[in-house]
Amino acid sequence: MSLNDVTTLPDQDEIANETAVSQEQSTLDQAFTRRDDLLDQLDAELAIPASDAVHHARMRMMAQRRSELRHAEQGLIFGRLDALDKTVRHLGRVGIPGADPEEDDPLVIDWRAPAARAFYTATAVDPQGQARRRHIRTSDRTVLSVDDEPLDGSTASDLVGEGALLAALGERRTGRMSTAAATLQREQDDVIRADAHGPLVVQGGPGTGKTVVALHRVAYLLFTHSQLAAQGVLVLGPSMRFLDYIAQVLPALGETAIVSATCDTLVPGITVERDEPREVAEMKGRAFWQRGLSQYAESSVPLPTGLELMWEGERYALDERRISNALASATSGRSYHAARAVFFEQVHDLLTDAVVVRGEEMLAQMEDGLEDILAGVDAGLERSDDRAATTGATGAEVDGVLSEEDIERLRDRIAADRGLADLLEEWWPALDPTAELRRLLADDALLRRWVPELTDAERAAILREPAGWSSSEIPLIDALADLLGDPRSGGEQGEFLADRAAGQRDWVYGHVVIDEAQELSEMQWQMVMRRCPSRSITAVGDIDQAEAPHRHTTWGQAVDAAFGARWTEARLTICYRTPLEVMALTAPVLRNAGSENEPPRAVRASGIEPWDRDVDDSDLAAEAARLVDELSARWTGGTVGVIAPHDRLPALRAALPGETVLSATDAKGLEWDATLLVDAQGIAAEPRGWNGLYVALTRCTQELGQLHVS
Repeated sequence: MSLNDVTTLPDQDEIANETAVSQEQSTLDQAFTRRDDLLDQLDAELAIPASDAVHHARMRMMAQRRSELRHAEQGLIFGRLDALDKTVRHLGRVGIPGADPEEDDPLVIDWRAPAARAFYTATAVDPQGQARRRHIRTSDRTVLSVDDEPLDGSTASDLVGEGALLAALGERRTGRMSTAAATLQREQDDVIRADAHGPLVVQGGPGTGKTVVALHRVAYLLFTHSQLAAQGVLVLGPSMRFLDYIAQVLPALGETAIVSATCDTLVPGITVERDEPREVAEMKGRAFWQRGLSQYAESSVPLPTGLELMWEGERYALDERRISNALASATSGRSYHAARAVFFEQVHDLLTDAVVVRGEEMLAQMEDGLEDILAGVDAGLERSDDRAATTGATGAEVDGVLSEEDIERLRDRIAADRGLADLLEEWWPALDPTAELRRLLADDALLRRWVPELTDAERAAILREPAGWSSSEIPLIDALADLLGDPRSGGEQGEFLADRAAGQRDWVYGHVVIDEAQELSEMQWQMVMRRCPSRSITAVGDIDQAEAPHRHTTWGQAVDAAFGARWTEARLTICYRTPLEVMALTAPVLRNAGSENEPPRAVRASGIEPWDRDVDDSDLAAEAARLVDELSARWTGGTVGVIAPHDRLPALRAALPGETVLSATDAKGLEWDATLLVDAQGIAAEPRGWNGLYVALTRCTQELGQLHVS
């Protein structure tokens, strides 16, 4: 027998792995069959029209459940826990009950359920009653592989599911963020499941999974606190490009009670129309504007003066004392327009009282002179008939004295009188927040009076600004709109609907999640607070990646004006995205940025050292195009991004049509397989440029190339 005739036998590990894959495939098939049955049942029930409010509410819940099940096509099962007591639990994106939910154990446990937490937190040192954790990789309805992790101390890695995690990190990037429910690490899970009361600020360097953690926290909170669905959760991101990048994550996790926005899009009907100098944006973001705008709005309330009102040809005078009392009562704790509405109601009451009193006085005068005549008339009426008894007449129709019903009808007529309304509206006019802000920002005397913290030079810079709204003015509009209030009745809070909440400036959310939170100005933090007075807020970011015009270099400086000392900080310390070879370049960049933080610890190497090329300025565009072609060929099926200084973007975009060419600011939060960093020195020379360079260096998952310009 020749060597070529010898059949190679699989080893025991291969056999065991094939058996495990086969077992998990059987479980996955069973879960999909049950999931498809549940979808059929839900479709049938939802086809029946709602008959009453209770049925309608139940149908909404069923529709949400159907959406969750449909989005669970990928990752229906991704993990398994084998307990020391031989109990086996499978985990997935949504829970799948057994055929008999009353009798059978669940086929799949929702990853957000308390029973699933050990999957993310058990270790060999603290196994939490578990013997083994298994990660299950699937594609659609097929199990690709399994990765077993004993929890008996035989492995020493500090990563949960190291094999599955590194495999996921090594996959090609698609330009869309994927979920990470299968590979969350303990420090990430601690943030996701942290208490929802009060502000939580999460500091995490590049690649630590801040955004993934923030979005999975949204899904966890909505799963755990069902009442949040009625109010909704607001997700604030740094740009629309970023929101598009994360758009599929939350629906894939089974959550739809979400409004996604940027700070620039939070005020319905107002859009950013122009850029502005950084120094102007910085001064408009300072916290003292809140106090100044509040005092400015208060100054618009009319001073107490006597009012003369006409009613049915008669003049009625309301003296200054009564107007002053009405103003004090109306303005206590209310916005400008809410106080205005209450004051108008009080004037209606005062005028009604005055009309009634004058009528009673006139009646009393008539009675003094006509008592004898009226006595004779009454005697005659007694002999003939009782008109009140036979006609049903009451109140003023009988004796001239107004009944309660008469007085209420009189008040309604006064409240509906157009002439009276015009007079009151002229005395206390409705105000438009945008018009009032334009007036304030264009008037040196008003700025000097109401925003005295501004220097002469700062006021002059503001006064030089052209027409059109800038980004830093959106929070000022929002603040003034809140202080003035809606001149109409205002929107009502009710059952959450994303479009309705997004279109209502004063919607109060159950929770707010902010990504890239280090970029918010103090006035933008005030915008957030107005939308979540409960302060149930999760803010994730990296203070060392801040590029906004404000001067904050610590989280305390960033949030103390909004939260005071009442906030909690958590830290993410492990970099999962950026390889070791690239992270080695970041320490000196951080020092130049003035940071005292250590870069996060990278957990994997790509095996590709960062490389550099030099090029003449005249050849930059052509060389960049050539290198991008090389990278795209090397990372077929993945993505390549180009980052450059702002002033080089037009030429590079012209030379690289269809490619992703961004500034460091716009690249924040994004990732590619390979990054071409153009003119690092040019980025470092920009405002807060070392922070921007830190961002630019850490966008790749595999390969970094730098093109230096000479």
